[in-house]
Amino acid sequence: MKRFVIAALVENKYGVLTRVSGLFMRKGFNIDSLTVGETEDPAFSRITITLRGDDYDKDQLINQLRKLHNVKYVKHIDDKHSVERELILIKVKNTVQNRSEILAITEIYRAKIVDYNPKTICVVMTGKTSKINAFIEILRPLGIVELCRTGVVAIERNKEIFEI
Repeated sequence: MKRFVIAALVENKYGVLTRVSGLFMRKGFNIDSLTVGETEDPAFSRITITLRGDDYDKDQLINQLRKLHNVKYVKHIDDKHSVERELILIKVKNTVQNRSEILAITEIYRAKIVDYNPKTICVVMTGKTSKINAFIEILRPLGIVELCRTGVVAIERNKEIFEI
């Protein structure tokens, strides 16, 4: 199974996200990540969904999404011709033994400390999913207290993605 990203432009109305996510549930797909946000036009939101499957699954889901009433445009985002990012907030134990290591790792990964107190250090970082995963794994032995991720957002390079 390979990973693919689908972007959908939908009307910014109550219940649209429920209908879109319900479609994936009915088809038996697990959503790896889901991000939703208003676009440059407040009448529309953009939903970016990351899933695993084969090309048949991808095509079937895109076709089913296109049939939903409030969905205006759907597109598969090819990872070779796009910019893809994710954001993470991660809280790590702050001890005398690990403080300098956390600071060094943060600098190496071009992350930023956004909160510091005697018990924890909170760091924010953006990057590709593989970079986020590597960052988590290198901090894990130092004592991750809590983390949250946004999910993937992606946009094609040098193309207009949605034409209404």
